Formats: sequence, C-alpha cells, structure tokens
Amino acid sequence: MKRFGIFFSIMLLSLAVVIFAKFAQAEDEKDPLKGIKCPVSKKAVKKDASVAYKGGKVYFCCQGCPDAFKKDTEKFAARANHQLVATKQAKQKGCPKTGRALNEKTTINVEGALVSFCCDGCKGWATKVKGEDQIKRLFTDAAFKKSFEIKDDEA
Repeated sequence: MKRFGIFFSIMLLSLAVVIFAKFAQAEDEKDPLKGIKCPVSKKAVKKDASVAYKGGKVYFCCQGCPDAFKKDTEKFAARANHQLVATKQAKQKGCPKTGRALNEKTTINVEGALVSFCCDGCKGWATKVKGEDQIKRLFTDAAFKKSFEIKDDEA
C-alpha cells in the first residue's frame, strides 16, 4: 500500500510538471517578441518601436534605434534579416549558402532562428563561426534573398 502511495505521488508530480511546461510554452507563444533583440543595440525589443522592412516588421528596443537603422540600414541588415526569421515573419525556402533544397536533418538554432541547409557541408560552413560572425554569414542580404521569403499570411 505504501508503494502505491509513492507511485501515485510521483505520477501526480509528473502530471503537474507536464501541465506547467505546457502553460509556460503557451505563454511564450503569446509573446512572439520574447528573446528577440534590437538589430541596433542588441537589447530586448518593444512592440511599439518598429519599422517596415522587406515586407515585414523589424522591432527595436527604443524609439531612437529606428532612426539609426534608417540612416545605415546596410550596417544592420544581417541582424534585421535574422530578426525577420526569428519572429517567423520570413520562412526558409533554400540553403543560405547555395540556395538549394533543404535537408531538415541539418537544422541549427541561430539565436532563436531555425536555419536548415542542403547538406552537412553547408551546415559545417555555418557552424565554423559563432555569434555575430554566424549572423553575418547566414543573414547577409545576398543569403537572405536566395534562402528566405516573407510569409504571406493571407495565403
């Protein structure tokens, strides 16, 4: 009888953990900007500071950063392109290096943006660098143009 009580307690605790995890996941899905960084300052973004960009919307940490972004968009393009992917406004259509068809087994997480490649060779090319260098490698305007497109929510 004592074993049943322990078993029952463990089952209840497991159920509570699963419910809590689902609740936490639902909360994260309510805030698509959670964990997203400003392309200018790399601080957390706010919903009320944004600009239209490539058919999507790029978010910033404050009202001053959009001006800096507009003055030198090229300087911040890789981070802005990364943000479009991380916020799921852009979907991937090809390998960032070659533009070829994707192999889902090669997917990596780049600061909240899932990126796939055509082969392990391209994945290796991408994972040789980290941090800012990886973002610059995978989300340049040239790589973005051949491998991502802004999602059409009305389709």
